[in-house]
Amino acid sequence: AGPEESSLVRTGEAAPDFTAAMTDGSSQRLSDLRGKVVLLTFWCTWCPTCQEEMAAVGKEAVERFAGRPFVFLPVSRGESLEEVRGYLAREGLGFPSGIDPEGAIYGLYATLYVPRNYVIGPNGKVVHQNADYTPQDFAQVVAAIEAALSDVSGPDSAGE
Repeated sequence: AGPEESSLVRTGEAAPDFTAAMTDGSSQRLSDLRGKVVLLTFWCTWCPTCQEEMAAVGKEAVERFAGRPFVFLPVSRGESLEEVRGYLAREGLGFPSGIDPEGAIYGLYATLYVPRNYVIGPNGKVVHQNADYTPQDFAQVVAAIEAALSDVSGPDSAGE
């Protein structure tokens, strides 16, 4: 199955709720982020394209949308807290990641492929998704986040 067929969640559908333990010791429940735009990224520390995406996402999304109702929620598939925490520290990545050691969260969303991105709108529905990483693909992810953020702030703030 290709990236499209292996996704269990279609664009326009509600994103399945989950709670992820985070590498900073907190936990994050997806439904608690209603009203915000969420970039949910499934990734693995050993995957080269995941590594590229993680290196780019700080500047391309986290910094770009700072101060706006946006949350980057990476979730590592099938790896331990120690592995993921170690990777983030080694790479100097300043954001926490969710961990999904059994792949249970990933299994709500897809059967194959990392990295895999889901942009979730303020209403909890998936507005964009893709698998793998190229700068071109990620530009589409960023555009989808931007469009979803305009829904949060409403038409009156479009001129800012």
